[in-house]
Amino acid sequence: MFLAGLVALVAGADLLVRGASRLALSFGISPLVVGLTIVAFGTSAPEMAVSAGAVLNGQTGLAMGNVVGSNIFNVLFILGLSALITPLVVHVQLIRQEVPIMIGASLLVLVLALDGTLGLFDG
Repeated sequence: MFLAGLVALVAGADLLVRGASRLALSFGISPLVVGLTIVAFGTSAPEMAVSAGAVLNGQTGLAMGNVVGSNIFNVLFILGLSALITPLVVHVQLIRQEVPIMIGASLLVLVLALDGTLGLFDG
């Protein structure tokens, strides 16, 4: 069962990447923009489902840990593994624009959570 799930996951990831690449080429959109929107949503859908299920079952700590842990894992492990497989070209725009936005969003979550809760108005 695990192997079948892994095969389906790899096949689905391949379809997502190929479709996103075709979309970027068809509309003349930067692959970075497609990655930051469509691919990001597609890869975050499982975390959304797990976090929603956890919250509905009263496991808010699990939901928060899932979101934070997933982001840390994606930045450190997935990006690092990708760079080990093939060198990644980092454009100046990524360093100047997207990285500060990512850091700012992470800091905002930290500041909003300092009171011990993330509520409706925080979201």
